[in-house]
Amino acid sequence: MRKFMFAVLVSVLLIALVVPACAGPAAENVIKIGVIGPMQNVEGEGHWWGAQHAEREINDAGGITLNGEQYFIELIQADSNEIFEPAGAAAVMERLITVDEPDVIVGGFRTEAVFGMQEVAMDYHKLFIGCGAATPDLCGKVAEDYDRYKYFFRGTPFNSIFLVQTDYMILGTIGGILKATLGIDQIKVAIIAEKLVWADPMVASAEVTLPKLGMEVVGTWRPSDTATDVTAELSAIAEKEPHIIFTSFSGPVGITYARQWGELEIPACSSGINVEAQKLGFWEATGGFGNYDETLNTYVRGVAITDLTIPFVESFYEETGELPTYCADTYNAILIYLDAVKKAQSLDPDVLVPYIEETDILCTSGRVKYYPMGLDFPALPHDLMWGPGLVTSLGCQWQNGELKAIWPCGMGTGDWEGYTYPGVVPYMIPPRVLEHEWK
Repeated sequence: MRKFMFAVLVSVLLIALVVPACAGPAAENVIKIGVIGPMQNVEGEGHWWGAQHAEREINDAGGITLNGEQYFIELIQADSNEIFEPAGAAAVMERLITVDEPDVIVGGFRTEAVFGMQEVAMDYHKLFIGCGAATPDLCGKVAEDYDRYKYFFRGTPFNSIFLVQTDYMILGTIGGILKATLGIDQIKVAIIAEKLVWADPMVASAEVTLPKLGMEVVGTWRPSDTATDVTAELSAIAEKEPHIIFTSFSGPVGITYARQWGELEIPACSSGINVEAQKLGFWEATGGFGNYDETLNTYVRGVAITDLTIPFVESFYEETGELPTYCADTYNAILIYLDAVKKAQSLDPDVLVPYIEETDILCTSGRVKYYPMGLDFPALPHDLMWGPGLVTSLGCQWQNGELKAIWPCGMGTGDWEGYTYPGVVPYMIPPRVLEHEWK
């Protein structure tokens, strides 16, 4: 009898151990989001942080309802190492898709790498929202072969043709300030851009357009994106005595350039794109010699592009001590995707594409809408609409240790006339430019 009772007791204990595991709540429904980028670099860090911010926000709010059930977000990180090994990024994308099976992928930075990633994602009919590469050709493929490339959308930035047009407006603003202050008739500009695909159309456009804007181009220089010394380029530029150096940098050469521009005390304003100058660590990395450098940017503390901007920027700053680079717009890419999922009540990419195409939502970087098929270049399908009231970016300048927004400042024409954001401050001319004896 005692043996029987012992056997029963053991059985009960075993059941007690097994039943909770079987009878507990079912595994949560998840939407798997792949986040691909150079995770050892600031751009990939931005990709990951923006995605994590979206994940926390959505999951803390109870997820989203899909066909009557609650779904939560699950992130999958994939380190592409694309800044130093762009050719290997496609293999990383394929592994992400075939092994982890995400529902959507956000990220990608270096254009040369994103082309390969795009091809792999399209092979698998996988939605891919690019959050870093600016070349128009990525969305140009959507226009050329819609059925194959319809799964690709740009999440950030707007394409490089619109980027350079934005640069021209900032350049024109700075040029106007210089002409009025220095009493000069014509602005001379030196072009310096890293030797990468995304910068090619910007350089080509600048060489043709700046003379049409009444500016003289004194020369073009194309260092490597990872150059650790650009004194030769800067010395050659200094000999030409430009009033403005027009920059296009996304890689670490941006630190090298800004530090040496200041160390050599070149009497020229610096304006354009320098992704490294978008982060607060730029000041320390350049030893303060990057003072007065101006860069196209997406975020800066104290400037409200929409009501969502400042809370987003401050949250990032509190968690990291840094500013979000534009690559952190993986946050918005995920919101855009989930907005379509909620409307379509589906995770099927073919069902979702038309809903993403109809996106019209306020995000942290502006109002997001997409260009449709059939418009003239550079308004390409699945590319972000650009302009006042949409996404515009900011012109930001380092002013004595603080990064400040100096554009849009209300000095534009047409739709840009009077257009600005709360928190924008006046541009500061570098003192060495004011003190230089101009011929």
